[in-house]
Amino acid sequence: MPELVNPTRTHGLVDILDRVLDKGLVIAGDIKINLANVELLTIQVRLLICSIDKAEQIGLNWWRNDPRLNMAAAAALPSNSEVEARLARIEEQLTRLAATTQPAVTPPPKSSRK
Repeated sequence: MPELVNPTRTHGLVDILDRVLDKGLVIAGDIKINLANVELLTIQVRLLICSIDKAEQIGLNWWRNDPRLNMAAAAALPSNSEVEARLARIEEQLTRLAATTQPAVTPPPKSSRK
């Protein structure tokens, strides 16, 4: 019984965090809400806890391309005036396309029933 109170192997929080961050930890789960056998809501939770080095090693480096976290990615985004100009050109093209492809609509024949 004394080994339960004083275990022979102790791990500090730092050792546990070091091991988790080095190897990684994945937590996955689904939450589903049903009412009368009708699925109303599904939430899929996927959580990966690891160090930045481990994340890059396995190909997860989304922060490099996120404009809110990386100044180089933010500089690569088009400005508002460029986006508005592109949108105006697209709308103009759609208007021209719709005008040229609209078939002439003939009204249906009137019924001669009285």
